[in-house]
Amino acid sequence: MIRRQAHACQNESRNLVIANCDAGLCCAGSSPAAAQDQTTGAAPPPNVLVIEREFLKPGKAGTLHEKSESAFMQAMSQANSSEHYIAMNSLSGRSRALFFLGYDSFADWEKDNDAMQKSPTFASAFDQAQEADGKLLQSFDTGVFVYQPDKSVGAPINIGAFKYLEITLITIRPGHGEEWDELAKLHDSIFSSAPHAGWAMYERWFGDGSGDEYIALHAMRSFAEMDESRAADKKIWASVSADQKKKMGDLESSCFESIQTNLFAFSPKMSYVSDKWRKADPDFWGPK
Repeated sequence: MIRRQAHACQNESRNLVIANCDAGLCCAGSSPAAAQDQTTGAAPPPNVLVIEREFLKPGKAGTLHEKSESAFMQAMSQANSSEHYIAMNSLSGRSRALFFLGYDSFADWEKDNDAMQKSPTFASAFDQAQEADGKLLQSFDTGVFVYQPDKSVGAPINIGAFKYLEITLITIRPGHGEEWDELAKLHDSIFSSAPHAGWAMYERWFGDGSGDEYIALHAMRSFAEMDESRAADKKIWASVSADQKKKMGDLESSCFESIQTNLFAFSPKMSYVSDKWRKADPDFWGPK
């Protein structure tokens, strides 16, 4: 189903710091990427991540958008859909909402799309919700990303226990993939031991920028983690040798076309999550 980009970097002396990310985004999808730990609820990131992005007209965010989005959630609930998604609102950059859907494979994504088309009532309710919601939007797009385990760091987490997401969008210059691979390995070796370190890296496969764009995802429980991470990063960077600093700087200059980080807050009122999440944290994910 199409329900409807990306970073976790900080720059310290012009050097990439894709740190301070709690590893992995376990997006709620119909097919979990791997078996979930029944005790902690932790699970690794999904192999395929679909991100739907809504850019809102001025004055159309907030409760007005939440009300419009409730129609999608009602359609999903009435159809007893097993496909779930996480919604979030921007806290930086242009006013926009993101919707994350995770899948174990492209085939599982197709199954969910087919399931909706086979239910005329469900499809009709969705079309009506899209028409009403479209009146609030300036634009809409969809990106499809594939998990990159070799560039990710950290143990599986229970994403339902988090409240915020840092998304870092990294655009690589064409033909500079080898430098990017080398930079990622060097960066990980330096910063993976930092407090709150851990990030899920994805490569954009479909959509604008496919082939040269990556996103690093960092989940946070509170803003205090950003303060703690910034202080820790400065200490780590101060201990890095001059040769390593120069190598990182040279690799960044060679392979980076651009890099940008933005912050988002999870929106329970626009997310369609499992009952397990609601029961685990009713104050946050429960109905309002």
